[in-house]
Amino acid sequence: MLKDEVLKLKKEKDIVILAHNYQVPEVQDVADFVGDSLGLSRQAARVKQKTILFCGVHFMAETAAIVSPDKRVLIPDLEAGCSLSDSITIDQLRKWKKEHPDAITVGYVNTTAEIKSELDYCCTSSNAVNVVNAIPREREILFLPDMFLGSYVSKITGRKNMQIWAGECHVHAGITPDHIEKKLAELKNAEFVVHPECSCTTPMMYDIASGSYKNHQVQILSTEGMMKHVSKSDSQQFVVATETGILY
Repeated sequence: MLKDEVLKLKKEKDIVILAHNYQVPEVQDVADFVGDSLGLSRQAARVKQKTILFCGVHFMAETAAIVSPDKRVLIPDLEAGCSLSDSITIDQLRKWKKEHPDAITVGYVNTTAEIKSELDYCCTSSNAVNVVNAIPREREILFLPDMFLGSYVSKITGRKNMQIWAGECHVHAGITPDHIEKKLAELKNAEFVVHPECSCTTPMMYDIASGSYKNHQVQILSTEGMMKHVSKSDSQQFVVATETGILY
C-alpha cells in the first residue's frame, strides 16, 4: 500500500511529516503531527529530525523554515499556493506604506516571508485582537491581507483608524450567511463554530448582537481554537465554517 511505503521511507530517511488540518484524510494519516500553520511551525522547531516535509502551502513551509533555520524544509507540491497570501505583493505593500508613513503595519501569518519582512507585527487569527489592542489607539494601523479578519478585529477593538487590505481566502470567502442559516435550520441544537476569515463573520457579528442566533452557541475561533473548543464542548452537533479537512 502507498501508505506503508510512505511510512517506510519516512523512517529510512529520518523525515518528520507535518500536515495542516485542511489536508485530505490520506495525508493526515501518514503525518507525525497535524495542526494549524503556526502550531506546525512551532512543532518543526522542536523535533529532532533535520528534514521536515510540510504538507501545506508555500507560506506555511516558509514560516517553518524561518523558525527552524538549521533544518531543511520540503513541500510536496511546488504549486501549492494560497489565494489569501497571493492577494498582496511586496511592491503593493511598500506603496501602501508610503501612502501612510506614520502607520503601524500588522500582517496576518498567512503571508509570504517577503511580506513578513516589511511588517511591524505579525499576528495569527487567535491573537490579532490582542496585537491590535496593544498598539496605542492614536496610531493608524495598516492591516493585511485578509479583509474579513481585519473587519472582525476592527469591530471587536473599536478601532476606527484601521486601513484594511482587500484580500481574501477564496474558500472562506465563499461561505455566506445563507449557507450558515440553512445548516442551522437543519440542526436546531447545533453549536456554531466559525473561522474569522469567513465572509459571513462580519455580518454575523451584528446578527449575534441582535439575538438572531439565540438558540445556538456561537464561537468565532482560529483553526487551533476550533479543535480545542470542540474537544471540550458538551455539544453533540456542530456547524463548522471553514475548510472541510478539519472535520476528519
